[in-house]
Amino acid sequence: MWRMKDKIRLPIELGQAIQRARKEGRLKATDIASRSGRARNVLYRLERGEDITLASLFDILRAMDLTIRLERLGMPTLEEVTERFGQDDDDAS
Repeated sequence: MWRMKDKIRLPIELGQAIQRARKEGRLKATDIASRSGRARNVLYRLERGEDITLASLFDILRAMDLTIRLERLGMPTLEEVTERFGQDDDDAS
């Protein structure tokens, strides 16, 4: 489940978070496209983690009533590393 505390470090993570927010909010891609003034394809590219312009990103976020907050990166927690990379077979025993 998408949480506001999810740390986004990669474009694909941003795309997945936006897609989860869209689906949880039951927002239609056509409605977001219309409200943002961008083509649906731009939203789909964003959700796949592909390159789009910053202006498009902010237009889509605004259309979804979302914003971005910046914070210091810091080191990932053990939980974040385990979640992202899983556990090695050697460590499982």
